[in-house]
Amino acid sequence: MPNIASILKAEISRVARKEVRAEIETLKKASVAHRASIAELRRQVNALEKELRRVAKGAKRPATTPDPDNEAAAGTKRRFSATRLAAHRAKIGLSAASYGQLVGVSGQTIYHWEQGKARPRAAQLESLAAVRDLSAREVAERLATQ
Repeated sequence: MPNIASILKAEISRVARKEVRAEIETLKKASVAHRASIAELRRQVNALEKELRRVAKGAKRPATTPDPDNEAAAGTKRRFSATRLAAHRAKIGLSAASYGQLVGVSGQTIYHWEQGKARPRAAQLESLAAVRDLSAREVAERLATQ
């Protein structure tokens, strides 16, 4: 006949394991829920940081939102291409200094524009567009008068 003390001890151990297992299961479920919540919060933080970088990058640029009324008065929006500038200057056979005189800038500025080291401002884009519309004869006449 087994000892009553050993049977009692075995039964207490079994019941204790059962209770601990139940308690651990609830803790595991809570842990999984917390981990999922943490992962979602990290995704939100990453998205917000990305949005902040995008807004900060946009804030560094001058806040020029074109108004429809203003845009019509200003004309069309000009685009700039360094290779087209170099091609046009070569086509009419001018040095950078001469081309700069027509536009109202230095020859060095023309070189920088062509190499992509700098970009012309809006007023300079208008001057470039005006020079681009000139024929070779008109360019020669303008250079002769300057």
